[in-house]
Amino acid sequence: MLAKKCLNLYFNMMEDLSPFLENIKRKISLSPDNTELLTSAFRVVKVKRKQMIIQPGFVAKYRIYVLKGAFHSYVIDDKGNQHTIQFAIDDWWLSDYNSYVHQTPATQFVEALENSTVLQIDYQTEQQLKDANWELATLFRLMAEHSAAYLARRIVSNLTQSAEERYNDFVGRYPKVVQRLPQYALASYLNMTREFLSKIRNDKVRKK
Repeated sequence: MLAKKCLNLYFNMMEDLSPFLENIKRKISLSPDNTELLTSAFRVVKVKRKQMIIQPGFVAKYRIYVLKGAFHSYVIDDKGNQHTIQFAIDDWWLSDYNSYVHQTPATQFVEALENSTVLQIDYQTEQQLKDANWELATLFRLMAEHSAAYLARRIVSNLTQSAEERYNDFVGRYPKVVQRLPQYALASYLNMTREFLSKIRNDKVRKK
């Protein structure tokens, strides 16, 4: 029944799925049957640069894996200031998780920073997989734990580190991400102005 509702990627795409499968293997070792069941539950979507895939007021229907490309999620405060919540490039997951998990209207914008290709699974299909299969239920539980750990680490960083320490920590953890992000988005994520981010970068260049 579930299979009839799912689009089988093996027959509907020519994309290389190996990064996606390796991402799953790093979390759990699935049986071949469950690997195929999981893969068939996702569909491929092409996203153009600057396209919004989630917007406030609309329910986030999908959990998204970035096969190729880059995204950022952000909120806008009552003064019109943008605050970046999350980035995602190749081999990362994203959504507005509060909206997705509770199926309530989103509060975040999720925008493509590059032309991108994503795999996405809808909420109802994910629930069916978890209800019917303990191994896949374990996979999604591990994904939720990883997301919670990421969020906790970010909160502690914002509360305990200086702006320069936050920048150094981010560059140390995600050097490939930094090269692909517009400066305004990175500054917003690190809770600093673009001018201050430029100063930090220029100081580091002078010290070399």
